Amino acid sequence: MSNGTTNAVSIDTGTDELLCSVRDRVATITLNRPEARNSLSDKLSPALRSMIKVCGEDNSIGALLITGAGTAFCAGGDVKGMGQNSTKKAMTFDERVLDLQQRQRALTGALISVRKPTIAALPGAAAGAGLSIALACDIRIAAESAFVSSGYMRVGLSGDYGVAWLLTRLVGTSRARELMFLSEKIDAKRCEAIGLVNRVVPDTALQAEAFALAKTMAEGPTVALRYMKNNLDEALSFDFDTALDHEAERLVRAAATEDHREAVQAFIEKRKPNFKGK
Repeated sequence: MSNGTTNAVSIDTGTDELLCSVRDRVATITLNRPEARNSLSDKLSPALRSMIKVCGEDNSIGALLITGAGTAFCAGGDVKGMGQNSTKKAMTFDERVLDLQQRQRALTGALISVRKPTIAALPGAAAGAGLSIALACDIRIAAESAFVSSGYMRVGLSGDYGVAWLLTRLVGTSRARELMFLSEKIDAKRCEAIGLVNRVVPDTALQAEAFALAKTMAEGPTVALRYMKNNLDEALSFDFDTALDHEAERLVRAAATEDHREAVQAFIEKRKPNFKGK
């Protein structure tokens, strides 16, 4: 195509409650229960877990963009259905704990582990587990009308899908405690001010700007971006000298890639580099 883009290719997710398409090396994963503010369900959740794994492991995909249909990102768990699952009622305490642990690791745990850029585009509410999904992405871009809420206090729950860990690392322990204990709605402007989201854009521009951001990263040097993500993850827990040592090793490895040589040549020739992920 003359504009340099390719046609989107749809991926079968197994349910209409989750849509997935790939265009220009960006996998756009759309939670598609707008009538329920994209709250998680017995169909949506396993499909989302599957698509995160599939897209995360596909070398033809350079970035993941997660968003919601309609006017919400994800309202978290379906509150109306809480306590009604007969299968879970039949489980022992230990079985229920193990079940939740496994589901968490396969969703936000898997999203954190993806070694390519991940972006959450918030057209509206991100609450409860939906907030955790957004926080587990590398970058969040929100529509002006969007808001977030931990929501757990309002339904008498303590939090899941890593929300406390993720909030604390993004906004610090004081803000995280405020957001958890009060479960207030935090509008997009304040989210940007306290570091919960990276950018706020007009509602009508959200999807285009989020995709453009994802496309920029998807077209980047795959190996270097993976190493960057490793470095940034380790910065949260490693001491400085260890982080320095790991950075040095990864930079030397990145310097040996074809993408680095292409970037240097493109700089000399004053053109945009054409990265191949090698």
